[in-house]
Amino acid sequence: MEESCFLLHFRFLVMAKQYDFLFRLLMLGDSGVGKTCVLRRFTESEFDPSHISTIGVDFKMKTLELDGIRVRVQIWDTAGQERYHTITKQYYRRAQGIIFVYDITSKSSFQHLVKWASDVDEYAQDKVQRILVGNKCDEELRRQVTKDQGNKLAETYGMEFFETSAFNSMNICESFTRVTELVLQAHKRDMDNLLGSLDDYLEKAILEEEESEGTDNNAHKTCIC
Repeated sequence: MEESCFLLHFRFLVMAKQYDFLFRLLMLGDSGVGKTCVLRRFTESEFDPSHISTIGVDFKMKTLELDGIRVRVQIWDTAGQERYHTITKQYYRRAQGIIFVYDITSKSSFQHLVKWASDVDEYAQDKVQRILVGNKCDEELRRQVTKDQGNKLAETYGMEFFETSAFNSMNICESFTRVTELVLQAHKRDMDNLLGSLDDYLEKAILEEEESEGTDNNAHKTCIC
């Protein structure tokens, strides 16, 4: 029993050292835009066009190294069907990064991004990082949404934009890496602000303590006189 507990503790310590930060990313978009295929291409280097639609929510993990920092990303793949929206909205608040996905061969999936973005504004954290992904760019002959339209929408929402292909792996790693970088940068800024506020608080506390001591000393001298 003691040995078993020791091994469990050892494994926990090993797991804890496998990454420096853990971030949650959320993939949003209509059903059939290829979210699951994109995710599997990134995490498993596989492509399966016959994959069935996601039911509810699924997730996969991957560790990235950015500037010497090991970042573990937990990527939530959400169902795009309307009947699952109540379930998926529960995950918005916990996400530090959002990946909006549409299908360049489906104009409706592009138009529906306005609703997805509205849901994020309502349910997600204010500082959540976002990127826009136009998937299936290998199907150029069936394209219904131009790259310029994707760029303009991304600019409207202040997001970076990538066209990807889960089929040939185009921009898959680049898009996930970039949103992870944005989340890491935002986290560093928050930490710097927190440390700055803490420094200000400590400096103020020290000054107040010094002023209090000075007042006490003056009062004591007055009593002696």
